[in-house]
Amino acid sequence: MKLGVICDGISRDLRHAVNVMDEFGLDYAELQFVGDTEVGDHTAAEVRDIDALLRDRGKPVSCLSRHIFAGMSAENRAGDALHTRHMDALKRVIEMAHVVGAPLVRIMTQRKEQILWGHNGAEKWNVAHGVWDSMPPLIAPAVELARAEGVTLVVETGNGTLVNSNYTARKLIDALDARDALKVLWDPGNNCWCHEVAYPDGYAEVKDGYLGHVHIKDVLVDTPRATLEVRKMGEGQLGPLFPQIAAALRADGYEGVVSFESVFHPGNGDFEAGFRQCIAHFKEVFGD
Repeated sequence: MKLGVICDGISRDLRHAVNVMDEFGLDYAELQFVGDTEVGDHTAAEVRDIDALLRDRGKPVSCLSRHIFAGMSAENRAGDALHTRHMDALKRVIEMAHVVGAPLVRIMTQRKEQILWGHNGAEKWNVAHGVWDSMPPLIAPAVELARAEGVTLVVETGNGTLVNSNYTARKLIDALDARDALKVLWDPGNNCWCHEVAYPDGYAEVKDGYLGHVHIKDVLVDTPRATLEVRKMGEGQLGPLFPQIAAALRADGYEGVVSFESVFHPGNGDFEAGFRQCIAHFKEVFGD
């Protein structure tokens, strides 16, 4: 496995983030925000500067992670104004991917509805009818663009999105017949909210050619109280499962990147301090 970090979890100052990556021996840079700008919105000159910095420091880009399609709803349709804005942003991110050599571009999915399928009465009273079927037509143009541009999209299992489990991510990919161009960005911390057990259940959904990228953080969810707590790595509900996840990835020959997502702080808002408290355990579990 290759180890990396989502750089703005350390700092939006990319040079500083790279210095910290060197300090801890992390090789792969995932870019989301650089400075105050989300990927896809940098000028051509800024993209060249980002590329030059990373290449000079020997930090390949694992993924460009913009929030493509986030915030859309079942009311949106392919080609409407909001979808067009997201597609235009995706085109800009892919242009950046070509410059910086990023093999993966992240997309998200539209806002979550809680119950998508049901039986024995639930299909009448509880299901959000038509919501799931509205999603593949929104994502299909992105898949076609990725094929044409020679990049791979990864759909994140996100909090608050229709794809919030490995089960739903795989179901989307199968609906689009898109295993060649769309993979799963597995964030088991996010999947905790919908109570998909990361291992073995979640992993089993994606291990056979669906997995493209991994985000790692530790959390404690309290769904009835609508509360999420990010925990120091190893001290949340995923702590006991991380070694099993890492062992399965090794055993199955996963060759992608595992990106540490530094969204923990020790109560003071200092995310770099949170990173420093977690990174040794991350490397111990997922490193060689």
